Amino acid sequence: MKRALAAIVVLAVLAFPLVFARPFPRHVMIMIFLYGALATAWNVLAGYCGQISLGHAVYFGIGAYTSTLLIREAALTPWLGMPAGAALAVLVSQVIGYPVFRLRGHYFAIATIGVGEIVQTLFINWDWAGGARGLFVPIKRPDSLLNLQFHESKAVYYYIALGLLALALGVTHWLERSRRGYVFRAIREDQDAAASVGVHVAREKHVAIAVSAALTALGGTFWAQYVLFIDPESVFPLSLSILISLVAVLGGVGSLWGPVLGAAILVPLSEGTRVLLGGTGKALDLVIYGALIMLIAVFQPSGVIGLARRFRRDRRQATGAAQASSA
Repeated sequence: MKRALAAIVVLAVLAFPLVFARPFPRHVMIMIFLYGALATAWNVLAGYCGQISLGHAVYFGIGAYTSTLLIREAALTPWLGMPAGAALAVLVSQVIGYPVFRLRGHYFAIATIGVGEIVQTLFINWDWAGGARGLFVPIKRPDSLLNLQFHESKAVYYYIALGLLALALGVTHWLERSRRGYVFRAIREDQDAAASVGVHVAREKHVAIAVSAALTALGGTFWAQYVLFIDPESVFPLSLSILISLVAVLGGVGSLWGPVLGAAILVPLSEGTRVLLGGTGKALDLVIYGALIMLIAVFQPSGVIGLARRFRRDRRQATGAAQASSA
């Protein structure tokens, strides 16, 4: 049954652009895939390794700016800019990780906020990178997979975003089942205990942030090609880092499918309120975000995925009790 259900879901996702041809439904799904991939990348560092970062917009912006500058200055395809941005994000993550990994808990989270604000300020004042004005991605005609630009339809963007999500889930699934995944979880539960049994805690944290940064930078490159304009306020804001973490927390941190569930709830909520209220919602979606997070924190800290697991467990217990009573 599980395999059959999974196959139906996969087929439905693949066929979605063929059934829904209008731009808005496709855009919502693209955003679900993108934020699902970003939250999954964040989950590698925060959910599995226990390092709560509120500065992941740094890596998102690096991916966006690297590919855009390579297009503008060297006429390179975004497919080359994408791994270049990921590599640069990994390098920056190692530089950032050296000082901030000396901190723990809320001190670490505050330090990542500070790093994000510093990087955003640097790009605002960096004239060669467009400064506060931002950069337009050169528009190419006709539509081309090589140039990663499609002006007639969002269908190809849909499948590329789906591919990014599949890549993030694949990497996370591999880590979850590997020895390193167990090491990450040991660090999350108790760093000192993990170190006492021979785990090189600092090295493993650097590996976790490198994987997380690379996957986040890939999403930044995709975003730049999707909207064709970037500036420090759109790719480096603290609000983006917080939104990425909210998606994962709502769905369930430390789980494979939690970030995807969170994105499937929050993104339609945001886009739906924006459209239904005609831009006059006064940030109503953020109010609902906050209410959802409070409810989850109070009743089920492990997120929506935790609610599903508890429901399944309670149902099994009820079934077992009914069978025992009938016997």
